Amino acid sequence: MSTASAYLTVSGIDVDVVYKDIKNLHIGVYPPMGRVRVAAPDRLDDDQVRLAVVSRLPWIKRQRDQLQAAQRQTIREMVTGESHYVWGSRLRLKVIKRPGRAHIEVDGDRLLLYTSAETTTEHRREVLDRWYRDQLRRALPDLIEKWERKMGVMVPKWSVRRMKTKWGSCNRETGHIWFNVELAKKHPECLEYLAVHEMTHLLERSHGPRFTKLMDKHLPDWRARRDRLNEAPLGHEQWVRP
Repeated sequence: MSTASAYLTVSGIDVDVVYKDIKNLHIGVYPPMGRVRVAAPDRLDDDQVRLAVVSRLPWIKRQRDQLQAAQRQTIREMVTGESHYVWGSRLRLKVIKRPGRAHIEVDGDRLLLYTSAETTTEHRREVLDRWYRDQLRRALPDLIEKWERKMGVMVPKWSVRRMKTKWGSCNRETGHIWFNVELAKKHPECLEYLAVHEMTHLLERSHGPRFTKLMDKHLPDWRARRDRLNEAPLGHEQWVRP
């Protein structure tokens, strides 16, 4: 697929435009600071794209304001007393140094990291990252099965990975859905919203009226869940400008 790109400024907002062989125009606003990206059909020109962005400015500004106001964590040093988020709850980390395999446990409002005394900060981060991935891999099968039945779709494959600009993505041709590992830090309602959002793309590619109608049908409070997800604290070390 051939592509071309452009860089526009609309009402003081920088907009990255990618022209593709697609049917509909898509506008996205991405963390950490509200980068605006447009995927536009290659039949359109810059002026037409500019008009489309102008027509969506109120929505774009709302999304940017939410992202820029979101609380951000400082880089985690993986030491006792730090705050870490698990399924929307703020837990205090306690590092317990002892021989044996490093692992994580939750004890009330504490996140316990068992590790040997000589482990590095980076290794401790890797242990926590693997634990977050495991949390998602345990939660997603039942969630996906539930919505497959309700929506009448099939998800042949799904994966958990670290994503720099999206909470999730879907390949409509293969049915493969990816979930951002950061979702394990958010409230479970956010994960369910993201799952339904991406599964809806199996029925409708764009974010147009039909997509909105399907979301309203299956998850009437999806807008509140979306806002909760975007307002949740962002991990400083994860959301970097691409």
